[in-house]
Amino acid sequence: MTRVTRRDRVRYWFDRTMSKGTPALIGWLGLASGALVLVVATAAVVIAPGDSESNGHWPGMVWRSLLRTLDPGTMGDDTGTAPYLGLMLVSTIGGIFIVSSLIGVLTTGLESKITELRKGRSRIVEHDHTVLLGWSEQVFTVVAELVEANQSRRRSCVAILADRDKVEMEDAIRARVGDLGRTRIVCRTGDPLKVADVELVSPGTARSIMVVTPEVDEADARIIKVLLSLGARSWGRRRPHVVAAVHDSANLPAARLAGGPSAHVIDADDVAIRLIVQSHRQSGLSQVCTELLDFVGHEFYMRAEPALAGMTFGESLSAYDLGVPSGLRRADGAVLLNPPMDTVIRADDEIILLAEDDLLIRLATGPAPPVREAAITTATPRPLVPERTLMLGWNHRAPKIIELLDEFLAPDSALVVAAPREDPTGALPPATNLKIDFIRAEPTERPALESLDLGSFQRVIVLSDARRDREHADARTLVTLLHLRDIEDGLGDPFAIVSEINDDANREIAQVTKADDFVVSEKLISLMLTQLSENRHLYEVFADLLDPAGSEIYLKPACDYLAPGAEADFATLIEAARRRGEVALGYRLTERFHEPPGYGVVLNPEKTAPLTLSADDRVIVLAES
Repeated sequence: MTRVTRRDRVRYWFDRTMSKGTPALIGWLGLASGALVLVVATAAVVIAPGDSESNGHWPGMVWRSLLRTLDPGTMGDDTGTAPYLGLMLVSTIGGIFIVSSLIGVLTTGLESKITELRKGRSRIVEHDHTVLLGWSEQVFTVVAELVEANQSRRRSCVAILADRDKVEMEDAIRARVGDLGRTRIVCRTGDPLKVADVELVSPGTARSIMVVTPEVDEADARIIKVLLSLGARSWGRRRPHVVAAVHDSANLPAARLAGGPSAHVIDADDVAIRLIVQSHRQSGLSQVCTELLDFVGHEFYMRAEPALAGMTFGESLSAYDLGVPSGLRRADGAVLLNPPMDTVIRADDEIILLAEDDLLIRLATGPAPPVREAAITTATPRPLVPERTLMLGWNHRAPKIIELLDEFLAPDSALVVAAPREDPTGALPPATNLKIDFIRAEPTERPALESLDLGSFQRVIVLSDARRDREHADARTLVTLLHLRDIEDGLGDPFAIVSEINDDANREIAQVTKADDFVVSEKLISLMLTQLSENRHLYEVFADLLDPAGSEIYLKPACDYLAPGAEADFATLIEAARRRGEVALGYRLTERFHEPPGYGVVLNPEKTAPLTLSADDRVIVLAES
């Protein structure tokens, strides 16, 4: 073994010092500069004592040597003996090398620091911010909604952690979202699965954490891992609530177990399936849900109103100038949507209100608007009758859709599935109310559609092709809808069409097909997660709305509430719904069904504004059936 010498030890110590980076290099250059100045000043005192004496002896020579080291031009006016001028020249030449090296080190160190900052690996210092873990198309919808929700706040911040380049993320958000208003977007590069990386976005001081659905295979498994990594973190006294969504119902129990009690995990597939089935029964429901979940429109708020204590819920419906009471949240956290009208409001209850903004909610100061009794009608009973439904296409949601249709439709109803594949209906459990048939057909081909006897169906469901990418699947859906629209015009408008769309950007394009409703499940899930990130207690509200056992949103014929063509107002419509044990949230105008952005949906209008509805219009209500 080779013997380690003193020189080896000194060299190793020097190497370790230099490896510390820019600060160490600056320190060594400073020492070299100081040594040069002291050596030159001392030599001048020894070699040129006369010049040294005339320039302030040794302290003066130190000062002059320092100036020449830092600024080569200083020696231009030097006079004196040859030894003195030679020493000043040595100081100047040494300074040129030292200063140029220092400039190079500083430049390199600055560039390195800027590069490090651009990598997004520094820890943020924020409080009461929203954290997004992961990256996908969902981010743009969520950020846009949070920007809108934070308009009334003086300062707000959204922190995003994803395994992508920080600058690329920021550029993409600026390009897709646009004006960010008062909201600051902070991006950091890291893996949400690593606890150390999650610390970069300061989760312990966040208001809420959203796990973004990644665009990868087995996305649910990754979401569950992220929830587990969050659970492994030591939170201390304050723990933000976590929201996430899984796309396979079988993964829901595992995700909720991984997230723990502070996490709200949504079953995205179940939400999409219920919306498709409900929209099949009542066209326009998807657009109503979008309006309720979108911060640009009207949404649900919770507000304590001690002044209403002792009043019944039915009486509270006319207690607000702006806002529609939709339910109660008890002190124990129980949510009652559309409770019985004689339910007494307690002092510690919170009113669940539909309003455009929480700042616009206002109790009435005067008497309630008069009810126009002449305009109120009595609903005509409509017994369930058998229907024929055509389902075009097949994906993983189809079996559950058929199961729910079997629950909701009248006995002896029929369902025909047409898809370009082998018959998948044989594996379905026996149906109670449905007679299910299968026809192998390509929905994008006109002859195949014409062979299905479309005029015999009352409703058509168009499912997205899960075997294709999002854009390709939507393109195929659009072709199918165009064919259906053209065939429908020739038959005299005999059926209603509900279609599944993947990308909300394609919805406006699809409006030319004039389908009765479009279910954009990905956007609706993103909107719901954003609402929950702002108010965790809304989870119980949405769970109740989607539960068939409770009160749901219905679009019912306007003639069941107001006489067609009669002059009325929204206050009268609220009273007509109250008498039926329902809460009127708004209405949908048939003549504006295909006009963006509202598509005929009007929520929480002014209570005294004139209102005239036709028999074809719909009233949007919270009801049990």
